[in-house]
Amino acid sequence: MGGLKSFIFFIIFMALMDGRKVSKEILLNLEKEVNKLHDQYHVHPKLGVILVGRDPASLSYIKQKQKACAKTGIEWEQFTYNTDVSTEEIIEKVKELNEDEKFHGILVQLPLPEKIYTPDVIRAIDPKKDVDGFTAYNLGKMFLSTKFEHLAPCTPMGVIKFLEYYKIPIEGQDIVVVGHSNLVGKPLAAMFLNRNATVTVCHIHTKDLSSHTKNADILCVAVGKPNLITANMVKDDSVVIDIGINRLEDGKLVGDVDFESIKDKVKYITPVPGGAGPMTVACLMENTIKAAKRIHNIL
Repeated sequence: MGGLKSFIFFIIFMALMDGRKVSKEILLNLEKEVNKLHDQYHVHPKLGVILVGRDPASLSYIKQKQKACAKTGIEWEQFTYNTDVSTEEIIEKVKELNEDEKFHGILVQLPLPEKIYTPDVIRAIDPKKDVDGFTAYNLGKMFLSTKFEHLAPCTPMGVIKFLEYYKIPIEGQDIVVVGHSNLVGKPLAAMFLNRNATVTVCHIHTKDLSSHTKNADILCVAVGKPNLITANMVKDDSVVIDIGINRLEDGKLVGDVDFESIKDKVKYITPVPGGAGPMTVACLMENTIKAAKRIHNIL
């Protein structure tokens, strides 16, 4: 009986795409790159972080990013503002960081308070230091081909790296992306198209969502609605990437898919937490190093 339990656990374990494990490996490799930049080029990658207010979720994300910087050797400097700060003040700080040669990456922690006009803040970031990949310049380049994904948005790039790590093919696959945000859904769909997948993008106005999702070889969900995707909405032996993160009333963190009902039906699935989140942070670190190399013309 013990052997059977071990076998069942092995099957379930193998179906999990472990973001913590994969991101740890990425960070170890990035640490080597940072050391090389230090030793050979005397370049010290540095991230400038702007945080407005003390939103619990933002503070949690900031903490994870700061830990990743510490692990890789990327320098970190944070600029914290109260929620009464103006859009103009934030933009002035962004422009200051643009001009400061000590900083190779600029991160504005989102979401910002409603009174701050986020598009103007993002627009002010120098594309060379846009390590989140949110500026129109970097998004536009990314749409051209994989060769121009220099500073691609971190969550979509994390999904791509996840699939590559587990050797899950993308080319020729039927992929459904649920969510069409500018930060995740749209760029993720473009990156899949760059890799010759057949892509369907669904959103809040989609009629009969399940008619699309249950035909997906790879299903990616990023809408912020707990248990949106249930077992009858996915195909057997498909791959499910849950990008959503939601905090329930009891404090538990869950994704957008009903993990318990789906996990035994699909070939691979990401947990929440511990799936797409760590991959996003790892890709932020990678983008910071890429930015430092490009700024210093290190190929």
